[in-house]
Amino acid sequence: MTTAEPGTRRHELAAFLRSRRERITPEQVGLPRGRRRRTPGLRREEVAHLSAVGVTWYTWLEQARDIQVSPQVLDALAGALLLDPTERSHLFALAAQSDPHPETACPAVTPALRELLRQLEPVPACVQNSRYDFLAYNRTFGRLYCDLDALPREDRNTLWLAFTNEDFRAAFGDLPEVLRAMVGKLRASMAEHLAEPAWKALVQRLQDASPEFRELWDRRDVADLAGRAKVIRNAEVGVLRLEHTNLWLGPAAGPRLGTYVPLDEESRARLEQLLELAVRDEARAAGEPRAPQAGREAQAGREAQAGREGRADGEARAAGEARAAADARPARTTQALTAA
Repeated sequence: MTTAEPGTRRHELAAFLRSRRERITPEQVGLPRGRRRRTPGLRREEVAHLSAVGVTWYTWLEQARDIQVSPQVLDALAGALLLDPTERSHLFALAAQSDPHPETACPAVTPALRELLRQLEPVPACVQNSRYDFLAYNRTFGRLYCDLDALPREDRNTLWLAFTNEDFRAAFGDLPEVLRAMVGKLRASMAEHLAEPAWKALVQRLQDASPEFRELWDRRDVADLAGRAKVIRNAEVGVLRLEHTNLWLGPAAGPRLGTYVPLDEESRARLEQLLELAVRDEARAAGEPRAPQAGREAQAGREAQAGREGRADGEARAAGEARAAADARPARTTQALTAA
């Protein structure tokens, strides 16, 4: 290790913290905007307050002062700055500290947002950052292209899967066109992140893994993020015709909610089948004897169960009345049992 390395790390850490602070609006973290706000994003004192650290200490950190920072403080800063898993890992690497909670959920994906994803089922929905990492998704989306839950977290990225995962690639009938559009979107998004290590690492990883990506990347084509109709060949339920829409959850460069609304009743029915499969496997993994049904089948199942319970109640009442009658009139009991 050279003597310049600690200073370089401190300056990189300071620049990274500043860039993350400036991209967050006060509303995203529950703070009032106020009338006079010339600072882009959050103020330093606001980050210090959210992280429960001293304002002076945090200011020194952004000034690259030679101060000690603990993993617990880095953990608090990662939460206050809404860092996604990749950014969190980069923060700890710059500070030369080990992350005590490497599987911490992204704070930008709030419990309310996770509940929204669940309630959108069977419509597939996910939350992605601008690098196309999947930060969260519902059960239908988890099986839309491939089994996302079976993949390591670092592989849950649209570009990585599109160039390296055969199941993901098989879902597209127009794969060459899709790949061109994906690479164009990544290059357009990267214009605001050219110096960020996480972005450069993603591009380098793709270049190392895929000659196909290298060829498309070298064309320097760009594309916008507009949603469009998609035809997806799902390995479990067949062809799905869906309308993809992006809804931004903050600044345009931040996380976004992607939804895939069915364009016809056949696609909706197949999405319900896909959700049923996911729920069944989830129940099996949890050791439950039977999985609850989903969508229309769930409703039908509940109605059938209610009918069975109603019939059971009626039969129980009838049996009770028969026993009472048998106690009072033994002769009629024999006749009733014969008729039954």
